[in-house]
Amino acid sequence: YVCSTWGNNHFKTFDGDIYQFPGICEYNFASDCRDSYKEFSVHIQRAMNSNNHPEIQYILITIKDFTVYLRPKLAVVDGRIVKTPYYSSGVLIESNDIYTKVYAKLGLILIWNQEDALMVELDSKFNNHTCGLCGDYNGVPIYNEFINGVASYNSITYGNLQKISKPNAKCEDPDETQAIPSCNEHRDECERLLTSSAFADCRLLLNLEMYIQACMQDKCACNGKEDSFCLCSTISEYSRQCSHAGGRPSEWRTQYFC
Repeated sequence: YVCSTWGNNHFKTFDGDIYQFPGICEYNFASDCRDSYKEFSVHIQRAMNSNNHPEIQYILITIKDFTVYLRPKLAVVDGRIVKTPYYSSGVLIESNDIYTKVYAKLGLILIWNQEDALMVELDSKFNNHTCGLCGDYNGVPIYNEFINGVASYNSITYGNLQKISKPNAKCEDPDETQAIPSCNEHRDECERLLTSSAFADCRLLLNLEMYIQACMQDKCACNGKEDSFCLCSTISEYSRQCSHAGGRPSEWRTQYFC
């Protein structure tokens, strides 16, 4: 099962909820949250880049007592900069110009495009044991993330709960009243983009509706600005996840689009 984040602050939990959370602090993305012994944690921090688009600045991975700090084109293990491919104590780090990948023997694969998109795949032995922006991995959408006992949270309240408190951090929590509208007027266009023949192979592998929702939110957030990040980031995420699930999307970018 895969949890991912991409583009315009979109998140997809292990259980398949898609939501947006525009926080720029450091957050628990996915961690083992059992009381006794925590096997891993993944923290992320986003920031706005020079084009005013959200990008992941760094990823901090702790596996047992081994820490890996990733920035674009840089891997630091236990405080030392390392050359990739790097292998030590059950962790392999690979990187090229496009991706950084981390494989951990305990059952974790992490893939980052060194910009906006990160995915973490976890072994099913962590079912119901995780917490963070990726949710609890109990196989049930919504429950325990956005509905907890009698309380229900919107996506921004939920995201703010995952903040890692750091004494010197200068970052504001996003405003909980600004949860994103549903943007249905863009449904037809998003559906057309995501069901084009390039993605014929993907229909049966992924839940199309989730990506249509994310695409509609992008269209709303772009407010008619047709920059490629706005429209293309969710479509590239759909294409990435399709390949990751074993599908073969064909070339969908054209000189006029993305």
